[in-house]
Amino acid sequence: MELTVLAVPDCPNAPELDRRLAEVLADRPTVTVTRQVITDAAEAARWGMHGSPTLLVDGQDLFAEPGAATALACRLYRGEDGHLEGAPTVAALSRVLEQAGAPQ
Repeated sequence: MELTVLAVPDCPNAPELDRRLAEVLADRPTVTVTRQVITDAAEAARWGMHGSPTLLVDGQDLFAEPGAATALACRLYRGEDGHLEGAPTVAALSRVLEQAGAPQ
């Protein structure tokens, strides 16, 4: 499984996504994360970035809304309590990785 974090330079929410991913991946030592800095709209479209930060799981954005356009902008994620956050929650990340078959 390949995880890639896409973010614009100095994205204020990318460190939070990194912290939450580290928590989720603590029990999955074989899963690695790469990071890609996205600097323009063409690059965002090429990578399939739907805002910063975006997590790709094997090249797919499993948090993207159907039909969502790519974007070189901040991204918000809806938490379990309905509030918007700058990164997916730990619970949401765990669910997505389990559904994608992340090795334990």
